[in-house]
Amino acid sequence: MDIGVSTASLYPLHVEDAFSELVKLGVKNAEIFANATCEAREPIVSQICELRDSNNMKITSFHPFSSPMESVFVFSDYDRRIAEMTELYREFFGTMKRFGAKIFVIHGAILSSKCTPEHYIKQFRMLAEAGREYGVTVAQENVSYCLSGKLEFLKRMKRELGEYAGFVLDLKQARRSGEDPLDYVDALGESIVHCHFSDADADRDCLPIGNGCYDFLPLVQKLFSRGFDGAFIVELYRSNYGEFSELKSSVERLSEIVEKCR
Repeated sequence: MDIGVSTASLYPLHVEDAFSELVKLGVKNAEIFANATCEAREPIVSQICELRDSNNMKITSFHPFSSPMESVFVFSDYDRRIAEMTELYREFFGTMKRFGAKIFVIHGAILSSKCTPEHYIKQFRMLAEAGREYGVTVAQENVSYCLSGKLEFLKRMKRELGEYAGFVLDLKQARRSGEDPLDYVDALGESIVHCHFSDADADRDCLPIGNGCYDFLPLVQKLFSRGFDGAFIVELYRSNYGEFSELKSSVERLSEIVEKCR
């Protein structure tokens, strides 16, 4: 079972510096969050790959900075923008192949967009088919301010996309949507391929693992019962914790929880 940290948790460090910090912490699995196009190109890709190989690291997933643009590019009805973003995402898929990453995380269209469910599902399948050419699974994250923030919408995606449906369960976003993460597992089951984990308490919806009061055991047990074999990635905002060592502590606590559920 892969348990790691997203480089997004160390923003605004440049991605190669964030990855290096994770190496120093002894974290063995990482999600790469590219905050600029150049971070998916040379020479940065080679720098990350060298760090990965020399420290026995694994890169599980890739999250592009371009998520806020997906509404007006991928999920628009303007052919040139769609083609432009699809070409960029194909480049990212190629980078993922070098990283060995299998999961490509998208947010999709925001709630205020004019994208219909029918068009959204068609465009998602187009991206999913492109990803498969590179051995990549395009996975929809539940995001509170996007269409994907509604569980009913995700259930429709699963129903209509079939084998092309892949989902990222993000706990902090589920909380912000007012949804119970357990309901996502009940509804999406084996189509959940990746997880972004964080803790929470009554006042804060995103904390290091163990710093809140969320009971992870029922969730992890339910995921395993539905055949989950993806990665558990700690994803925090930089304002949610103090020292980088809290990221490693989060991985250790999450590892203990997972062990109890095996």
